[in-house]
Amino acid sequence: MIENKQSFYLVHEQILPEALLKTIQAKELLAKGSVKTIHEAVEAVGLSRSAFYKYKDGIFPLNKMDKERIITISMNLDHRSGILSKVLALIADLEGNVLTIHQTIPLQGMANVVVSVDIARMAKPVDHLTESLRETDGVHKAIIIGQG
Repeated sequence: MIENKQSFYLVHEQILPEALLKTIQAKELLAKGSVKTIHEAVEAVGLSRSAFYKYKDGIFPLNKMDKERIITISMNLDHRSGILSKVLALIADLEGNVLTIHQTIPLQGMANVVVSVDIARMAKPVDHLTESLRETDGVHKAIIIGQG
């Protein structure tokens, strides 16, 4: 029976084969828009297209992976016009990027809202965000229920 478990390794770039390093370079050229096609990217770095396709989905720069930070916040909000807008504006002001929003139907004048937020660009700590949310008029609870 074959197991579907994937393993990942942190490897210094000095010991990586040239094809893997050139694959990263080609992906960076494409991401920056320096080239328009894969053909142009592999030609620019001196890599075959087959090697690029072989490695492209398996190698990523560590700094890219490190920057992807997502938290999930659960809040109880008053059922009043503009409260959710204030919350979203606050998150945006702190450089958070809202990825998903789920809101329950209000019961007894309050709704539960769960938001997933990319916090990679936030300069202030996450505690500042949750504290600011709690201090917002109409927000009765703001807690982090997940982080990844």
